[in-house]
Amino acid sequence: MLHRFSAFVLISIGLLIAVQGAEPIELTHPKSHQVVQRIGALPGKGFADVRIAGRLPKDIGLGKLECRIVEVGDEQTESSQSESSLEWTRVIPKMDQDSFQAAVRVPAGGWYRLECRIRESDEVLALGSVEPIGVGEVFLIAGQSYATNCNDERLTVADAQQRVVALNVAQQSWAVANDPQPVFDGSDGGSIWPPLGDALAKEFDVPVGFANVAIGGSASVQWLPDGTMYPRLVTAGGMLHSFRAVLWQQGESDVIAKNTTEGYVANILKIREAFAKTNPLNSPSSRQSDRIDSPPWLLAKSTHHPTVYNDPEGEQRIRSGIDELAAKHPGFILGPDTDALKGENRGDQNSRRHFSGTGQRRAAEMWLTSIRQQLLTVQGDAHPLIVGMAESDITPPVGFPMAGYYHERLAEETIDPLKAHMNNRIHAFARPNVDVRIACASAPARYCGNVNPNRLRLPARINSRR
Repeated sequence: MLHRFSAFVLISIGLLIAVQGAEPIELTHPKSHQVVQRIGALPGKGFADVRIAGRLPKDIGLGKLECRIVEVGDEQTESSQSESSLEWTRVIPKMDQDSFQAAVRVPAGGWYRLECRIRESDEVLALGSVEPIGVGEVFLIAGQSYATNCNDERLTVADAQQRVVALNVAQQSWAVANDPQPVFDGSDGGSIWPPLGDALAKEFDVPVGFANVAIGGSASVQWLPDGTMYPRLVTAGGMLHSFRAVLWQQGESDVIAKNTTEGYVANILKIREAFAKTNPLNSPSSRQSDRIDSPPWLLAKSTHHPTVYNDPEGEQRIRSGIDELAAKHPGFILGPDTDALKGENRGDQNSRRHFSGTGQRRAAEMWLTSIRQQLLTVQGDAHPLIVGMAESDITPPVGFPMAGYYHERLAEETIDPLKAHMNNRIHAFARPNVDVRIACASAPARYCGNVNPNRLRLPARINSRR
């Protein structure tokens, strides 16, 4: 690893020498260690249209804005890299005085270094970069103490490349997700998220990012849109812009409050309904009554708190509410039943009185199983999103360009152009509450269309692996 890093440093120094005198470009997005949600679900596959934002030096004059990505830790030496392997791609920015925004398509993976420059003829006028960044799986975490740092053992990220990171919502920064997690309740113990991130990164070969807004001791009523906790959920969702799912680990405080099944269902529905309207993935063309236009919520059954109360009837009321949400309401999916973790998995009266270190790791394993089965695995022999594939049907996935889909299938010779027509409906195969966007995220990348004209050309060594 040290040799690989040293080689990369030498490459970077060589590149900087070639542009001595260039003014600095301040890149404000993406942030260092940020992970952007990919489209795609297969291990190591997919892409994201990564938003780039920054500020140019004053009075520099805008030449051509060009960007490229370099894989951090590349073993190649400077002399062995060809010009084409580090090719710059021009992007068209949106300017607001000295500030700019653009987007480039980046393959799933990382860590990467993003470099941007302003060039006029053969002269580089300005140069900026940010590293590391990744494209992978991103999750928004909400709930109460079992989701924060109230567990017994502080855990650390074991992934060799440290590809598991956490967003500090308050500071608007990313860092490796070692415990304690950056949460709002001030808890400073251990969590279940580092081992989950390690397992996801290993299985799906992409970086993993968490944004955790859970608050210890919070009941569902406190997360309602008129409460103090809901704005944090909205803020984190907006900062992520795109993410795979909300991981909801909550229920104990509703047992203590003697909430009913009906009351719990009503509260969670109101929270997600409001969130679906404000989340950036909300589609104005979707029917608002369906609420399938925002990432799904995986609901853990988290009602058991043996060192605080003994109320099996109260626990069952909340568990029944979770079952009802997943069975009857689009956008909700059953997550892990962490109530099943008892005995050695729980701390005693002399501990933090939540999960033990053993329980933390087993809860992470349970979350991994739920995420794998519910979000990142094709069900049965069919695809999660089935677009009619008869020779006469050329219906594209919802929201993606007809022309690119049609011409690609012509090139593949999978349709007869004389018999082709568009179907007027689309079939979501898997579960009745599957988010169409999430289903599409599992589709082959070619069916997701090229909605951004700025496709970042990548080093051949990266393309060969994707």
